[in-house]
Amino acid sequence: RDTLPLLKEYMANFDPTFLALRPEPVELKAVADSFKIYYRKVDGTTPTSYTMDHSAGKYVFDTEGRVRLFSSYGTEPGVIVEDILTLLNSMKG
Repeated sequence: RDTLPLLKEYMANFDPTFLALRPEPVELKAVADSFKIYYRKVDGTTPTSYTMDHSAGKYVFDTEGRVRLFSSYGTEPGVIVEDILTLLNSMKG
């Protein structure tokens, strides 16, 4: 259901530097597995309706593309700030 026009419209709600990912089904599984993302199609009340259960969170990557921080959905902003400051302080030489 995530057509390119709908995805473009949705992404307009975010910072323009954010990227959207729309892989093919085989690629999606590989990406989800590499980030330990859970997703599952849930049948709806009609044969053509469904929803998607999925994990949600925020990743912080370093300049080498490695995940340095993950915050799950619902993490308090203050906790995220503390984690980012700790990460930044650990990078000082």
